[in-house]
Amino acid sequence: MRRKYTRDLTGVDVAVTGIPLDTATTNRPGARFGPRSIRAASTIMAWERPYGMAFDPFDRLAVADYGDCFFDHGDPQSVPDKIEAHAREIIDKGPALLSLGGDHFVSYPLLKAHAARYGKPLSLLHFDAHSDTWADTNDRIDHGTMFFWAAKYGLVDPASSVQVGLRTANPDTLGFNVIDAPEVHDLGVAAVVARIRGVVGDRPVYLTFDIDCLDPSVAPGTGTPVCGGLSSHQALSILRGLAGINVVGMDVVEVAPQYDVAEITSLAAAHVAMEMLGLYASRSERRPTATR
Repeated sequence: MRRKYTRDLTGVDVAVTGIPLDTATTNRPGARFGPRSIRAASTIMAWERPYGMAFDPFDRLAVADYGDCFFDHGDPQSVPDKIEAHAREIIDKGPALLSLGGDHFVSYPLLKAHAARYGKPLSLLHFDAHSDTWADTNDRIDHGTMFFWAAKYGLVDPASSVQVGLRTANPDTLGFNVIDAPEVHDLGVAAVVARIRGVVGDRPVYLTFDIDCLDPSVAPGTGTPVCGGLSSHQALSILRGLAGINVVGMDVVEVAPQYDVAEITSLAAAHVAMEMLGLYASRSERRPTATR
């Protein structure tokens, strides 16, 4: 969105950062190139406010591009701590954080950082084709198990969390509220928005959007595409309908541009990220209250 690149967070309301990790991927790698492709696609959107939005988020928010998180791909066991420290370096100075992945594992250390600052458990609002709650026994670095551990370690409260767009089988929901893709199609946007609001209430919410929540016809550039997903219209409308919820952190993940067609996946992710900024700008004027 042609925001200024800076590591000086003075006066910044939201910092955008890239997390170029894809070594936790179980199918097609390449999401490490997601941050740069989302940034590139977003430039075409920078000339005016989003269509239909009552305000320009950049009129309400000072947004800066903080650049990417640095870690050593040759030392994979150190990566989660590096991501968590990077996030805490930003949010402990006051700004909210919008992260661009990277594979979905990056949400786990990001959740750790946000739970440490805003208190745990958080409510998780999770858009995805997959639950990412498959049981694990060794705390592996895997983009399909991190919300299992987030629930087990009390980072998120499944009872006050919602997963939207799922369409792969996992019998154990761990108590998460699920609105799967067929339900989204059958219920419609307004009913989905109402159900999400009823679950999260005014609790602090961490919002994560796996681009494979969208149908591969509109978002082919991802590692684990699943047919039958949401349209970009449905997803963007749901996000806009949630204006005012207490979002404290956000990410968009799993864009793998080498599988994309005409950059449509990166463009969809950029629009999702813009809606997230609008969602954050629409919340209460007060910033989230830190627990320390």
